[in-house]
Amino acid sequence: MNVQEEVKILAIESSCDETAAAVVINGRDVKSNIISSQIDIHTLYGGVVPEIASRKHIERINQVIARALDAAGMTLADMDAVAVTYGPGLVGALLVGVAEAKAIAYAAGLPLIGIHHIEGHISANYIENKELEPPFLCLVVSGGHTHLVRVKDYGVYEILGRTRDDAAGEAFDKVARAIGLGYPGGPKIEQVSHKGNPDAVAFPRAKVTGSEYDFSFSGLKSAVLNYLNSCQMKNIPVVQEDVAASFQKAVVDVLVGNAVHAIEAYGADKFAIAGGVASNQTFRESIRKACGQRGVRFYCPSPGLCTDNAAMIGAAAYYEYSAGRRDDWTLNAIPNLKLGERG
Repeated sequence: MNVQEEVKILAIESSCDETAAAVVINGRDVKSNIISSQIDIHTLYGGVVPEIASRKHIERINQVIARALDAAGMTLADMDAVAVTYGPGLVGALLVGVAEAKAIAYAAGLPLIGIHHIEGHISANYIENKELEPPFLCLVVSGGHTHLVRVKDYGVYEILGRTRDDAAGEAFDKVARAIGLGYPGGPKIEQVSHKGNPDAVAFPRAKVTGSEYDFSFSGLKSAVLNYLNSCQMKNIPVVQEDVAASFQKAVVDVLVGNAVHAIEAYGADKFAIAGGVASNQTFRESIRKACGQRGVRFYCPSPGLCTDNAAMIGAAAYYEYSAGRRDDWTLNAIPNLKLGERG
């Protein structure tokens, strides 16, 4: 079978604290998806420590790639290209993946393709939804990013809205730390929220004046901190579950509100979510319900494909490869890379 019929890509992801490698065929057939998590290490520090993340990537990346190829039952000789996340993310962590991908591509004589991390998250939707094709709207919600995006075509994006300050996932981490849940904040807040009253505390829902699709969660985070300080000063007991549930509802209301606004304004008939926060069941069900009420087809990756992984990078890389995109040996890590831009 020639390259045009079957494109096999070795994909590498190391933008934060997950060392990941995958083998993906034609953008949607995942033959392996290996992830080495550092979450236990960074939990000790209450968040990701960039220097530690970089060192752990160096220690683990060769083994993770070897496992991915072995699990797929393939070797480098079977690959048609090597893809890697080159931004955005932690610069030291990105550099490990980029250097590894360049070395492998050079040694094996394979094309090199740099992939934007957010494009990877969006493309995760293609893996389990074989029928999904652009155009559609996608809300990417993760620890570092909150983007509302029009996917016009494969690799062609228009950002409708983005966070002006804290990303939703970042706000989850900060609030979780404030109420004593620790890191990682998202899963822990979701877990305790099931036992709380989401209407117990009236936290604000921010709107960005003049930017109808933008997000802002810094004020919400400050409102939670002010509430906790007020309770402490007045000797009022804090019900952790109620604060978590009320905070989570405020975040979800804003995310769903902006999504619905865009769906109606653009007449969208397909809507997808992506990113780590997209694994939050309350958020998933709220946006699913909103889409269903409007006759909009809803797509979301399974939770394991919402968090950082290399299969999503391989999915995105197939469409870049098919479009003739290649990178040379000057490819570098760009920690603040914007979606749709090439560094």
